[in-house]
Amino acid sequence: MNCILRVLILSAALAASGQAAAAGNAANGQAKAAVCGACHGADGNSPNPEWPSLAGQVPEYIVKQLHDFKAGRRSNETMSPMAQPLAREDIEDLAAYFSSQQPKAGEAKTELRAKGEQVYLKGKHRPAVTACIGCHGPQGQGNREWGKNLAAPPAVLAPALGGQQAAYVAKQLQDYKKKARSNDVGRVMRDISSRLSEEDILAVAEYITSLKR
Repeated sequence: MNCILRVLILSAALAASGQAAAAGNAANGQAKAAVCGACHGADGNSPNPEWPSLAGQVPEYIVKQLHDFKAGRRSNETMSPMAQPLAREDIEDLAAYFSSQQPKAGEAKTELRAKGEQVYLKGKHRPAVTACIGCHGPQGQGNREWGKNLAAPPAVLAPALGGQQAAYVAKQLQDYKKKARSNDVGRVMRDISSRLSEEDILAVAEYITSLKR
């Protein structure tokens, strides 16, 4: 399936789900985020490499993931029960708060960063892998922020990745590759990850954590 067709599928799916836009109150979200801080950090910068940082994340992406955890489209032994009692307003407030926080870049392993940079910026030829920059942006800022600098914003809802925990990024790519995670619209990430080697995954995860948004 070519990239243009994937974009059209993603756009239609997001519009149909009613999650193409997110609105919330950041101040209310801060009060509600107290329990989230134990894993994700009070300001959304996670101190634990196994848990994602949420600071500066695309708010619509946070909304989608929490709804997916709540509905069972995505499963995690910690997050699934945490999402169950959240109302739509809670979800949107949390997204507004965490998206307003400043993300921090991590330290990448030098021996892997160069290979990761190649995959992120240029992709691979054999097997063919689309460059991550196309959806996630030059600094891993996600398409929402990157789109502000374009005549027309990208249609794909891609999360911000810059500064994300390398271990977490690698785990998500591995889960997509094993089909243990399947809430990617249009199977985009499952398809891409299936063509990445374990070395590719570890390298691109290290490069991503070094990006400063």
